Formats: sequence, structure tokens, C-alpha cells
Amino acid sequence: MKLCITAKGETLDSPTEERFGRAPYFIVMDSATGSFEAIRNPFAEGGGGVGPKAAQLLIVHDVKAVLTGQVGGNAQEVLSAAGITVHLIRSGATVRDAFEQFKTKGT
Repeated sequence: MKLCITAKGETLDSPTEERFGRAPYFIVMDSATGSFEAIRNPFAEGGGGVGPKAAQLLIVHDVKAVLTGQVGGNAQEVLSAAGITVHLIRSGATVRDAFEQFKTKGT
């Protein structure tokens, strides 16, 4: 399954980003293999409505789960409609930490 972890940087050792739509990067990972791709969020610095636009980007990348700190209502609607589940992560974690927690607990 492909999952997305919101991040402040491009690597597994980058800190996670709490704000879904404003995350500078989306780390899209394969939960079975651990392989990943860092995708720059082109909407991070935009005006209003960045959450739904970011959600559309993840739909295109066939993501099935998002690990983030918070998701706005409009973005949540788009993600839910696409069948993408949202799992909240704690602040201060690295992308690797969040991935390991997801693998261990499934949340």
C-alpha cells in the first residue's frame, strides 16, 4: 500500500510536518518494501484552498493513507471521498519514526 507522510524535508530522517496542506514535502512510501519518493508540495506556499489541492496530488499518486498532524475540513472531505485514510502522528517525529509507528500499530 502507498502511504504519504507529510515532511519538512526530502529524506526519511526529515522531521514530520504537522500541517497537511502546508507540508513542504510529501514522502510517498510503499508500506511493503519501505521504498519512497519525495514529492515537493507545489501548494505549500499558496493562498487559500491548499489542502484540497494537495489531496488531489496524492490521489494522482495512488496514495491510500496519509500520516500527518492535522488536516483541514475541506482536505479531509477530498481524502475521504477518494478512500484515503488519515492517521494522526505526533510532532517531533521523523518520517522514519512515523513509518515505523504505522507499521507497528497500523495507525
